[in-house]
Amino acid sequence: MFQEIQEHLKEITVILKEKQQMNPDDLFCDNQEFMKIMNISKRLAQSWRDSGFIGYCQLGNKIYYRLKDIQELLNENYKPKRK
Repeated sequence: MFQEIQEHLKEITVILKEKQQMNPDDLFCDNQEFMKIMNISKRLAQSWRDSGFIGYCQLGNKIYYRLKDIQELLNENYKPKRK
């Protein structure tokens, strides 16, 4: 039993190390997470995709956005505070 637990812990450790080393370009969120992050409706997310405002990937009915693209979108539209 203890041996099995040790093996599982080793597997989890390997997975965590791999995830920590992932390139930010490889991280995606789904449409629900995107809408929550941006505080937008499903229709506006669709409009942004249709207009090319945000890049996306569609697998079947599921839509994913690259986190790097979301960050770039925010940076491009950032308005610094006035003094």
